[in-house]
Amino acid sequence: MKRRSLDPETPDESAELSLCEALLSLKNANEMAAFLRDLCTPAEMEVLVDRWRVVPYLLDGVAYREIHERTAVSITTIGRVARYLNQGNGGYLAAAAHASRRGVPGKKARA
Repeated sequence: MKRRSLDPETPDESAELSLCEALLSLKNANEMAAFLRDLCTPAEMEVLVDRWRVVPYLLDGVAYREIHERTAVSITTIGRVARYLNQGNGGYLAAAAHASRRGVPGKKARA
């Protein structure tokens, strides 16, 4: 996390909640994609997409090396995503479950 020499007017927690509310306010995947492309640099988008790309494979129990061969995502990133799937805040699992219920291709929730 970057250090600031000045304290922002809006506390981090409040700003994070505001961002979450903005994300929730979007109506469809096209609006979300446009917002994320405005919000993130191309490199940040690539990182987010890579992380999400490996989730279904991890949920299916595919070995890291095979995931790497199928996706070209680094073993380090795959391990990071796996760690958060197992010990994180439940965000990946919730998103995967919602995506699975909506019929998003390639997204399966763990039973």
